[in-house]
Amino acid sequence: MAQVLEFKLPDLGEGLTEAEIVRWMVEVGDVVAVDQPVVEVETAKAMVEVPCPYGGVVTARFGEEGAELPVGAPLLTVAVGEGADGHRPAGDPGTGGGAVRAPRAEETGEEKTSEGSGNVLVGYGTSEAPARRRRVRPERRASGVAPGAGAAGAVVSGRVNGRARAAEPVDGPVPVISPLVRRLARQNDLDLRELTGSGPDGLILRADVEYALRAAAAQGGRTAAPEAGPHPAGPVREDAAAAAVGTVSSTVPPGGVRTPLKGVRGAVADKLSRSRREIPDATCWVDADATELMRARAAMNAAGGPKISLVALLARICTAALARFPELNSTVDTQAREVVQFDHVNLGFAAQTDRGLVVPVVRDAHRRDAEGLTAEFARLTEAARAGRLTPGELTGGTFTLNNYGVFGVDGSTPIVNHPEAAMLGVGRIVLKPWVHEGELAVRQVVQLSLTFDHRVCDGGTAGGFLRYVADCVEQPAVLLRTL
Repeated sequence: MAQVLEFKLPDLGEGLTEAEIVRWMVEVGDVVAVDQPVVEVETAKAMVEVPCPYGGVVTARFGEEGAELPVGAPLLTVAVGEGADGHRPAGDPGTGGGAVRAPRAEETGEEKTSEGSGNVLVGYGTSEAPARRRRVRPERRASGVAPGAGAAGAVVSGRVNGRARAAEPVDGPVPVISPLVRRLARQNDLDLRELTGSGPDGLILRADVEYALRAAAAQGGRTAAPEAGPHPAGPVREDAAAAAVGTVSSTVPPGGVRTPLKGVRGAVADKLSRSRREIPDATCWVDADATELMRARAAMNAAGGPKISLVALLARICTAALARFPELNSTVDTQAREVVQFDHVNLGFAAQTDRGLVVPVVRDAHRRDAEGLTAEFARLTEAARAGRLTPGELTGGTFTLNNYGVFGVDGSTPIVNHPEAAMLGVGRIVLKPWVHEGELAVRQVVQLSLTFDHRVCDGGTAGGFLRYVADCVEQPAVLLRTL
């Protein structure tokens, strides 16, 4: 007898709560083996192939390509055991029916109706159970609470079967459907304790928060939730909702192309915004004569063996400089009000890909020579462009090297890669007139910039670090003192 098992989107680590389906690797009706990759998903960190822990016949898929699913949401069902080849659960679309789309956590204000059934499926989830589904009896649809209109109960008392439910004070953490809802409220200075959730057991949905923000905007742009009061039963009136939406988006001109901030782009936006909010950064820069460094690299590569990249030499200079100025290889623990100094260097480097900017991390860079650094940079860059970087290869950095010179740029004031304390920027190496040994000459000049967290050190330390880096660029033999 065949048994149908449900495979849910697993926890992908690094605190990730959702993923976007990029490509299905199996169809309904396909036979899969244990640990066979069945879907490729994109998280805020990387693209990952997800293997299925069951072997059998795929009976259903949940989620179309491009859909976002929370961790714990159903991905597919597999019929295992004897007779699995001919198994088809009731209502399954089969091979010709296509994929069945699972509700996403952020869409919990919408109801998904199952064909041939009088019940309505409403998807919702929490951090403990992100993908539970409940059945709502048909009579609730006729009770005055329309799909997606449960947000009305977020600001006033909820309504079930036409009867008002009084708001109750909340003790302890406010129950919300997902971390996205909590973040949305935090970004708009909205106190979740002032809301009454329209979800089961008072769970606050995304629709609840969005309605509260629209209502606040309609009443004069207040960011706090409106006071509890009577609200028309049933769906929000279209004219009021339209006016509220118009107020919120009045600063955005019509037309244009809208691109959602999600995936890698969304993660970069969140991290850079946090860095700007939390880190009091400062930048210093210096021009350096890189002629001797370029000659040294040419000599290394002429001697045979693996070619040494310029970024590897700059990375080696960085690790030597951090050994002299360890204050810049640190982070700030804001809760403990302490500066945490690391005893190792995990060197991040900015890499531009088709999916956006990513920062792969070279582990224990201080223990690698120029050849080892060159090989690791090449491996991580290739993986970044192919979207195969793991979450572990994108986190844990202690210092970042940003070679924006590859874009033909001379200088920059980079944003520190939170939660690190500093970033070295390297501009393009270009021929310029330069005073060399007392005479005017044409030399290969580069601009170096250091952006640092002013909480971890003062300008003297930052200037000393940058000057040492410049000295090594101008006279590579200085590195021999630390080798």
